[in-house]
Amino acid sequence: MPIKVLTKNIGVPDLQCLHVYESLGGYQALAKTLREHSPAEVTEIVKKSGLRGRGGAGFPTGMKWGFVPKNTGKPVYLCVNADESEPGTFKDRLIIEKDPHQLIEGIIISAYALNCHQAFIYIRGEFVYGSDVLNEAVNEAYAKGLLGRNILGSGFDLDLMVHRGAGAYICGEETALLESIEGKRGHPRLKPPFPAVVGLYEAPTVINNVETLANVPHIIQNGAEWFASIGTERNAGTRLFGVSGHVKKRGVYELPMGTPLRDLIFDCCEGLREGRKLKAIVPGGSSVPVLTADQIDVRLDFDSIAAAGSMLGSAGVIVMDDTTCMVAAARRIAKFYAEESCGQCTQCREGTEWIYRILTRMENGSGRTGDMELLLDLCANMKGRTICPLSDAAAMPIESYIQRFPAEFAAHIQEQRCVVA
Repeated sequence: MPIKVLTKNIGVPDLQCLHVYESLGGYQALAKTLREHSPAEVTEIVKKSGLRGRGGAGFPTGMKWGFVPKNTGKPVYLCVNADESEPGTFKDRLIIEKDPHQLIEGIIISAYALNCHQAFIYIRGEFVYGSDVLNEAVNEAYAKGLLGRNILGSGFDLDLMVHRGAGAYICGEETALLESIEGKRGHPRLKPPFPAVVGLYEAPTVINNVETLANVPHIIQNGAEWFASIGTERNAGTRLFGVSGHVKKRGVYELPMGTPLRDLIFDCCEGLREGRKLKAIVPGGSSVPVLTADQIDVRLDFDSIAAAGSMLGSAGVIVMDDTTCMVAAARRIAKFYAEESCGQCTQCREGTEWIYRILTRMENGSGRTGDMELLLDLCANMKGRTICPLSDAAAMPIESYIQRFPAEFAAHIQEQRCVVA
């Protein structure tokens, strides 16, 4: 039986409303935090729980909070990354649209741990409905004394603002997000300094993902040991997997970390379309290397997916059956990243466009001898050489598609045809 933590109340009528959330135990963890724990104790609880960031990199959350310097004389800011711009990813939207107070409670507790008094939810501009739901929930929290001055009589103050972006993929990168909140173009910053030291308005700043912070009330309420007991030793808790592609039941599934990929696809999603065979799986959004059908038994946690040659990333699982042309799939990914590059770095600005042009030529039957080698060379020179990871995000999947499905790329060049019927 799947363990439900973040999604246990999804489906309850009017869950977006404060009184419904409270009737289900909502904000009890906040009251417990303010009544029983100091900020340092909250951080220590989150550290002991083993919670790792759910936005992509999987960095330990409590450790990240610990990087914020003390007594700098500057305010501390908390920014919630609700941009969710990675293609194939749609799990944060479920929390935002269906259970917004779970996120808000997590934000308040986390802000308390950080001695932060101003927090922002940075949400993607296209998520109009989600933004409206969040704003209504924030207003309800203010009216009930859960936000603003002297929260629940504790003396702790917090203001929370929902900030809509303009729909740029690059603003999912944490420093570009900060630039956007400040009213600037969403261009990533050079690091160091890192946001924990010099972030929003040049003050210490923590940026966390929606799913990450939604876990915090459950950790406080049930204890660090409870959370650590779910999943695996280095990958605690559950994870929300957004599954799309050629499966019978697409959707968001909550599973303990370490669940086999096979279980997600063939049990939760009831397998592939009738008569089709599994060909490839993207385990963490479009920017991660692709897995092949013979890797179906890999476990869905940060370390196991890395050992298999990919990344868990945003847990956007894209399933492809044997009708998929891998050249066409690679070209579509390349087109996205070529359009979304901010243009600051030459390798990214030029490399993404060249990859797209070469793949377009191959797809149109005009591939040239040496194109595969040229693409791999481009990818190698794009990785690890730019201000932000977008260049890597564009190169890694293309490199993996070529390396794991070389015959399809060779057929497009040598025979000028697609081998997929």
